[in-house]
Amino acid sequence: MELPYRESWDKPVLCDSLVILPLDELHDSGYHLMDFVACKNFEPICRVSGCSDVLNIDGIGGYGEDLDIFRRLVQAKRWSIDCLKESGLLRLFSGSNYEIKVGCALSNLEIYGVTLESVDE
Repeated sequence: MELPYRESWDKPVLCDSLVILPLDELHDSGYHLMDFVACKNFEPICRVSGCSDVLNIDGIGGYGEDLDIFRRLVQAKRWSIDCLKESGLLRLFSGSNYEIKVGCALSNLEIYGVTLESVDE
């Protein structure tokens, strides 16, 4: 919890996994808030939200950032969740060819599986 937040709530963060931190505070929706720690090579980078009660994988609706239907149909991200050995917290990660792009810190935190090539576009 002492890890700093990202520089700006509206700038994307690239990482290879997210650790989900349940918070002891309720959102207006009545659900608990969550924070997320962005990690790269098993090292924490920063916290990215603290205000979200929902995590949308590949954006709201799961359609991804690129709404081109042909690209959407061929890009399986292979999302996985495991439980960390020491803390028992949940870790979300994607296939080995993907990084996680974390969107703006809002009530719904959107994340996307992206390749480094697509980030440069």
